[in-house]
Amino acid sequence: MQQSIQNWQTRLVAIATEENQDDGAHDISHLNRVWKTAQQLLADHPEADALVVLAACYLHDLVNLPKNHPDRAQASRLAAQRASDKLTDAGFPTDKLPGVAHAIEAHSFSAAITPTTIEAKIVQDADRLDALGAVGLARLFYTAGRMESALAHPTDASGTQRDLNDRAYALDHIEVKLATLPATMQTAAGRAVGEERLEWLRQFRTTFISEWQ
Repeated sequence: MQQSIQNWQTRLVAIATEENQDDGAHDISHLNRVWKTAQQLLADHPEADALVVLAACYLHDLVNLPKNHPDRAQASRLAAQRASDKLTDAGFPTDKLPGVAHAIEAHSFSAAITPTTIEAKIVQDADRLDALGAVGLARLFYTAGRMESALAHPTDASGTQRDLNDRAYALDHIEVKLATLPATMQTAAGRAVGEERLEWLRQFRTTFISEWQ
């Protein structure tokens, strides 16, 4: 099985990178991190199909629409279809295609699809964990820059006198979205790591606000 994983990983990396992606928050480094985290979660779930998890980790962003795109919620469904087509052409086991497609569809926060398999739960957790912690913070500000968002509100960075708006202010994204992620984790290990990384993010937010003001 391990040899099969290694062989398919090489082929999946090739599929994932054959189209030029200019989004540094969803590049091959992101895919490698998601797979690495998924492997850690798989250790607690030997019943899960690692090959399904592997394929979904590397192909979940085949269609990656900007966060402010009107069709953003459909991106994971489109990615699942494209992944199924690519995997079929590559000779991937046919019986595993539905599992890969569901894991890809369900990984997206925007799609709001509940994962129903352990493989989909692991992929969703692994992808969301990459949005938390130090790397998640870097991805947050990178993405905000691409969306031309301000770093923070000029006079009320903490949002005590206004509604938070993470489309306009990057810092707001920590409380608007990232703070909600640990509670959505589908595995116990994912939840524990998520809570730890969120605590770090909130400490950063406190320091940022102190310096900003």
